[in-house]
Amino acid sequence: MGLDAFLPVAFVIGYLLGSIPFGLVLTRLAGTQDIRSIGSGSIGATNVLRTGRKGLAAGTLLLDALKGTAAVLIAFRIGGSDAALVAGLGAFLGHLFPVWLKFRGGKGVAVYIGILLGLIPAGALVFCLLWLATAFTTRYSSLSALVAAFVTPLFLWWFSDPKLTSLAVVLTLLLFYAHRENIKRLQSGKESRIGEKA
Repeated sequence: MGLDAFLPVAFVIGYLLGSIPFGLVLTRLAGTQDIRSIGSGSIGATNVLRTGRKGLAAGTLLLDALKGTAAVLIAFRIGGSDAALVAGLGAFLGHLFPVWLKFRGGKGVAVYIGILLGLIPAGALVFCLLWLATAFTTRYSSLSALVAAFVTPLFLWWFSDPKLTSLAVVLTLLLFYAHRENIKRLQSGKESRIGEKA
């Protein structure tokens, strides 16, 4: 199989890995209520944290990030850098729109970090530092994600190649779309802060 022919396969591999709903799986194994019935209804770590189970939230964050990392590393090993970028996009879309959950998934923050970790670790570090700084000052997880996702492509544009920067721009646009309800709540002052239970 030629490298160009592998690109659709890389996308499917990424999508399938990204669509694994670790937040839902972990909370069900722990016997908590359906994570989709509380808070934002998302399957990500921030919503898992609203159950009060910090360990489950940390596990969700780690596993969601690692599925993004795994997607790009597997694709890179088989098909090179272009395949890794395509797999990263697939993983992100899989997390946001998992076929197993009627295309209603998470917001993509952890997967974004995981993809960056596999492609350019410095980008993942910048994203995390921006998220932490914003979260420390505002205690809004959504705002922290939006700030980090907005600035990270600018960093990549300065220090990285155009293809990776383009992927980051697409991921950022998708992340903003996934946070559209959060943006409305931030504007109205009704957004929940980090640590608040449903």
